[in-house]
Amino acid sequence: MTKSGLKLGFIGLGIMGTPMALNLIKGGHVLFVNTRSKVPQELADAGATVCTTPAGVAERADIIFTMVPDTPDVEKVLFGENSVAQGLGKSGKGKVVVDMSSIDPIATKGYAKRINDTGAAYLDAPVSGGEVGAKAASLTIMVGGEDAVFERVKPLFELMGKNITLIGGNGAGQTCKVANQIIVALNIAAVSEALVFASKAGADPAKVRQALMGGFASSRILEVHGERMVKRTFNPGFRIALHQKDLNLALQGAKALKMALPQTAGAAQLMQACAALGHDQADHSALVKALEALAQHPVAPDA
Repeated sequence: MTKSGLKLGFIGLGIMGTPMALNLIKGGHVLFVNTRSKVPQELADAGATVCTTPAGVAERADIIFTMVPDTPDVEKVLFGENSVAQGLGKSGKGKVVVDMSSIDPIATKGYAKRINDTGAAYLDAPVSGGEVGAKAASLTIMVGGEDAVFERVKPLFELMGKNITLIGGNGAGQTCKVANQIIVALNIAAVSEALVFASKAGADPAKVRQALMGGFASSRILEVHGERMVKRTFNPGFRIALHQKDLNLALQGAKALKMALPQTAGAAQLMQACAALGHDQADHSALVKALEALAQHPVAPDA
C-alpha cells in the first residue's frame, strides 16, 4: 500500500488503542507510538515506530491521538514529564492533538486551551463500541472542536469508525460520551433485571432473550450483553472500573448543573456492588452479577 505521507502518533495501546492504531496503519499511514507498558508485537510487526516518551511522538507526528483510561492519565500524557506539550514545543503550529479517551468535559476545555497555546489544534473525540468496534473499525466517534480541524482529521476517524459526528466546540464530544455512558449503563441494568427475573421465575433466559430480540425491547445491549449474561462470558471489552469512572463524571456533572440523575446513581451503585464482589475488571455486562447476588440466583450457571 502506498503511504499517504501523513505522520501520525498514537499514545495508549490498550484493549481499544491497539486495534485503533492498527487500523490507521492499514490506512497507509506512518505511525509513531508510545504506551506505558510494552508495545504489542502486532503493532511493531505492522511497522509502527516505537517512541520512548509522549514528547517523542509529538515531535515526530503531525496528528497525535491519545487513548488512555482517565482524566489524570490524559493530563500526564499531555502536560507531565516528557509530555506531548513539551514535544510540540515551538513546532506545535499546524499540528493536531486528538484525545479519544473518555474523560471530564470541563477538564477537556482546559486541556484544549493549553494545547492551543503551543500553536496546535485540539479535538476531543471519545468513542463508543468497545473492543469489537475498535477491531471492526465501526466505532461511534463523538467530536468536540473547530469545524476546519474536524474536517482535516475526519478521513482518519473514518479508518476507525462509522458514525462520526461533530457535536460542538471542545468539551462537547466528552459531554456526548457521558450521555452515551448513562444510556448504556441503564440499558445493561434493565437487561440484567429482566434476565434475572425471567431465570428465577423458571423461564429459559436464552429463549427469553431470543423472543425479546424480535420485539420492542430489542436493543444492541440485549443482543450483545444479554448473550454474555446467558453464556457467562465476561472477558472485558469494556471494564466495569472504566464505566464506574464514566458514571462518576455524569454524577459530578449533574451536581455542578444542579440536577438529579437518579437512575444513573442506581446503576453506579450496582457497579460499586460488582467492584465489592471483585468484578471491577470484568466486562460491564457483569453488572448482572450484582443483581444475581441480590436475588441469590444466577441467570445461568457459570462455565
